[in-house]
Amino acid sequence: MTRRYWTINLEEMMGAGVHFGHGTRKWNPRMAPYIFARRKGIHNINHARTARFLAEACDLVFDATSRGKKFLIVGTKNKVVDSVARAAIKARCHYVNKKRLDGMLINWYTIEMRLHKFRDLRMEQKMGRLNRLPKRDAVLLKRQLSHLQTYLGGIKYITGFPNIVRIIDQQEESTALHECMTLGIPTIQIVIQI
Repeated sequence: MTRRYWTINLEEMMGAGVHFGHGTRKWNPRMAPYIFARRKGIHNINHARTARFLAEACDLVFDATSRGKKFLIVGTKNKVVDSVARAAIKARCHYVNKKRLDGMLINWYTIEMRLHKFRDLRMEQKMGRLNRLPKRDAVLLKRQLSHLQTYLGGIKYITGFPNIVRIIDQQEESTALHECMTLGIPTIQIVIQI
């Protein structure tokens, strides 16, 4: 992997509040190497280490992108749903921003079947075939299409496992993290405090 040097401005990190960690009562001792100081009952995260890890994540993403690898962004917390969709569409990668279907990566065969059903229903709707069905059947299929669009809309063009998964908020998405660890898919996690 070729190393690129990213300029990460420490002042911008301070302005964004990157240095704020959890309260001093809620900490895990394994976080000790990453804590710089304690102030007013809150741990302050070490900026130098954060900048280094961000640079490594940027290198990983840059190298994977230059090789045409597939990305998946997972973030279902209410406050980041729209941001996840916008960022993924802008970056042209797949995303899951609604309730994630547990076992999505582990039970890939089931997801593929749902994606095929979703694509078929979309094709039927585009060709106007749903309108030719009896009203009751058309309503049921349109409802099913709407449901599939909500939960699978961000991965409708995915053809296999993603090469890298970016997870927003590891506590909310712990199942996704465990699935990636089981399958050996590299992950980049962003921890947010909202």
